[in-house]
Amino acid sequence: MFAVFGVVLAGTGLYGLISFTVSQRTQEIGVRMALGATPGGIIRLVLRHAVAWTAVGAAVGTAGALVVTRLLESMLFGISAKDPWTLTAAVCVLFGAALAAAWIPARHAARLDPVVALRRE
Repeated sequence: MFAVFGVVLAGTGLYGLISFTVSQRTQEIGVRMALGATPGGIIRLVLRHAVAWTAVGAAVGTAGALVVTRLLESMLFGISAKDPWTLTAAVCVLFGAALAAAWIPARHAARLDPVVALRRE
């Protein structure tokens, strides 16, 4: 139950962060669309940005988890502290949560009217 809550919390945080970065890049996205970018290209742009930052976070988090496992080893039951399947599953679940959290802001960015986006500020 705590793991599900943690994933929901992480997904909510990722959605907020990605939504904020998309709103900060509204003018850039408007210029791209005015110059001929397709909605699919805008979605790929936002998703690629989200995946890149998620990969960096997953690498740092995995490295941190491997360092901290010695402290937590006494609290783990049924798995070893450096179980590769558990670490891989955790990273995959968080990547899935990041993609799901990035999908809504990406679709919103792809539907922007370039004129409205350029007049926004």
